[in-house]
Amino acid sequence: MGMIGGGPGAFIGAVHRIAANIDGEIELVCGAFSSDPEKSKQAGEMLNLSPTRIYGSYKEMIRRETELSATEKMDFVSIVTPNHVHFDPAKLALENGFHVVLDKPMTFDLAEAKKLQAIAKKGQLFFCLTHTYTGYPMVKEARQQVLSGKFGKIRKIYVEYPQGWLSTFLEGGDQKQAAWRTDPSKSGIAGCMGDIGTHAFNLAEYVSGLKTMKLCADINIVVEGRKLDDDGAVLLKYDNGATGVLFASQIAAGEENNVKVRVFGEKGGIEWKQEDENSLIVKWLDKPKETWRTGTGYVSSFASHNSRTPAGHPEGYLEAFANLYRNFALCVKAQLAGQTPKAEWLDFPGIEDGVRGMAFIENVIKSGKGTEKWVDFTV
Repeated sequence: MGMIGGGPGAFIGAVHRIAANIDGEIELVCGAFSSDPEKSKQAGEMLNLSPTRIYGSYKEMIRRETELSATEKMDFVSIVTPNHVHFDPAKLALENGFHVVLDKPMTFDLAEAKKLQAIAKKGQLFFCLTHTYTGYPMVKEARQQVLSGKFGKIRKIYVEYPQGWLSTFLEGGDQKQAAWRTDPSKSGIAGCMGDIGTHAFNLAEYVSGLKTMKLCADINIVVEGRKLDDDGAVLLKYDNGATGVLFASQIAAGEENNVKVRVFGEKGGIEWKQEDENSLIVKWLDKPKETWRTGTGYVSSFASHNSRTPAGHPEGYLEAFANLYRNFALCVKAQLAGQTPKAEWLDFPGIEDGVRGMAFIENVIKSGKGTEKWVDFTV
């Protein structure tokens, strides 16, 4: 693996590196960790990389890596930069035959996302978008149970992502994460809805197996002086007739990252939340609810494949993140060996999810700023 971004002062780059390293499937061999060549050098030295594989820019990295032999050059690149620096390095990597792992949201706007989609398809390359929450074993179990049909036709979906870290004008100081995430020139047209609303949107579609067809959004800027939304709610209509409610907020003071999804059918449904990530609550119309647990012998192969420890030993955010990397790595290795990846390995967010996430952002902002009650979900 090579890495673009994730240098000094970055948060998510370190998370990506830990996740990639957990299973021993991936070795970090090179990187361009900052737009400042000196900072990139510092980061590479701290990570004990060879001086010849620490680059001053992503363009230099991709150019020089393509010149190496097939056994020496990186197999894929992980891009962990702010939103406005997603498209160019991803495009360059794909055009030069490298698989890509990209932090969400996929790009600065929907037009860029569609361009990446076309390039990736043409090159038959793997692409992973790091929607972390789909990596949890019990989220995968939730999806398998819903898709099994045991709950009957799905009727209602609730998904929420409350945070409180932007309850004050944090970007007015020297908080780097707050500064770029609330800056339209770096984050794009959405703040909260782009940063965490896309996670909620992806989680709802992943678990339910349904696609959004229409939406009606209320988008708010609560903190005075802020340039992008920090709070919002969305009504959703799905392709099977089900309806849903999504809310995301970064001004819910005291909240951390309690992502939660509930899906209800004719006969029952499921509930999962990150605060109790190793449990899946299964609810029934005519009998007591059940609690399913990670690591047990009764869960699906998709859940068990993404568990590392016996039941009762908690697995959390880093392990869920690592599941995306491991599944992606297993698929890349299979392709290199001329083999067909297993279905469980292919179960990670891909380029289609990225395009739909960008479409969600644009449709939500269109609805939130418009006067129509409902807008069609256009991609």
